[in-house]
Parts: sequence; structure tokens; C-alpha cells
Amino acid sequence: MSHWSQTARAAEERGDWDRAILVVSGVAECYSSDYARHDAHLWHMDLLARAGRRVELAALGRRDVHARRRLNRLLFEEGRAEELWQRARSGDGGARHLLGRLVGGWGIGPRVADDSDVG
Repeated sequence: MSHWSQTARAAEERGDWDRAILVVSGVAECYSSDYARHDAHLWHMDLLARAGRRVELAALGRRDVHARRRLNRLLFEEGRAEELWQRARSGDGGARHLLGRLVGGWGIGPRVADDSDVG
């Protein structure tokens, strides 16, 4: 039987996101003292993003900084300024930073910090 990482990597290469996510999530552990488990956690977040599972990342992101960061990066990569804007308005500093980069710094900072003009 192959090592879990070989199984997951093979599924990932086939684009079988469900299988890869299932395998990696079984060993993933955030901030584990076992580096392999922590690396698996980061891999798990990346697999969720690559599979387009924004809802799952958002749910995990309520308590997991890695999920939150990976979701923000996914939204940035996809050019989803409105979703980054909403996350920034709710206090997500990472989303605010990426939103500023996405819009090229067009004065977005003060608007995010003070959204009183938003109806």
C-alpha cells in the first residue's frame, strides 16, 4: 500500500480533488508539532482552493488563519474584488491588503477603513 502522500499526489495529478482532499484531510493538523501533519494542513487548504471550494474555506477560516489566508489569495487570484471588499469590511486585514493590491491602490484604504458611505 502506498504512503498517504503518494495517494493524494496521484489524485491531485488526476484532478480528483475529492479524493486528494479526503486523503490529506485525514492526516492534516493545524500547528501540529509533527511537521508532516502541519504541512498536510497547508496542503489541505491549497487543495480546497484549487478545487474552488470557497464556501468550505470560508467556514474553516472562521477559526483557522491558514484557511482565511488561502481563501483571500484565491479571491485575489480570481480578481474577486467585491468579495475581498466584503471580507475587508468585516475586519479581515489580509483581505484589505490584497484588495489594495488588486485595485492598484486607488485610494481603497480609507474607504475600507471607513465604510460609512456604503448604504
